Amino acid sequence: MSAYDPAELFDLTGRTAVITGGSRGLGREMAMAFAGAGADVVIASRKLEACEAAAAEIAEATGRRALGVACHVGHWDQVEALAETAYHEFGSVEILVNNAGMSPLYPSLDEVTEALYDKVMDVNLKGAFRLSAVIGSRMAEAGRGSIINVSSSAARRPTHTETVYAAAKAGLEAFTMAFAHEYGPAVRVNCIAPGPFLTDIADAWDPSSIDKLGEVMAMRRGGQPAEIVGAALYLASDASSYTTGSVIAVDGGPPQALL
Repeated sequence: MSAYDPAELFDLTGRTAVITGGSRGLGREMAMAFAGAGADVVIASRKLEACEAAAAEIAEATGRRALGVACHVGHWDQVEALAETAYHEFGSVEILVNNAGMSPLYPSLDEVTEALYDKVMDVNLKGAFRLSAVIGSRMAEAGRGSIINVSSSAARRPTHTETVYAAAKAGLEAFTMAFAHEYGPAVRVNCIAPGPFLTDIADAWDPSSIDKLGEVMAMRRGGQPAEIVGAALYLASDASSYTTGSVIAVDGGPPQALL
């Protein structure tokens, strides 16, 4: 590999990527980008039909093999089954993206139920921990791999409307450093911390909050889904060969005030 050839630096040919929460939003954008760079991809989320539809679109667009797998990342047995399926179907996994997440609305902090708290922690934190352990250990044995955790700007700038989610994402960033040391130097473990992105989830936002992005964000707008691709390709590929334990903000710049 030439350090001066961008095409080689970002080439993912011969690698397999597993992306949780990969059937829509940022996860789907990353899966499409990885396949476009030569990787085969495993698209995982709770709904098999959505996974298979995304996989079919990616395979048709890129010519790479794409497999949809149903997996609720909050359940350890399903996480382990996802890993087994990926290794059985493709023989190896070189890229793991822990992108699945959720942040349900609640009326007030004192009305957060134990069930809601546990669900948010399970999906955003527990599943990523177990999948990183199961696949990361195999990556280390194989001698190479890249794990990308998807956090949130909320991990560092939490609000009362996403407190549990913010705590889970802060924990994910802590895991990033710990796993980088556990499985290094063969496996690089990094984190992307997106800010407000205008994915399909934004359809449920109050329109006034979207308008306010133009006032408080340094970029004066929310992110478009495809704008996550640059950071994801960097961390997945040999371009980031000396980057590990890092949190890369892709958030439009810190806001002047909390939304």
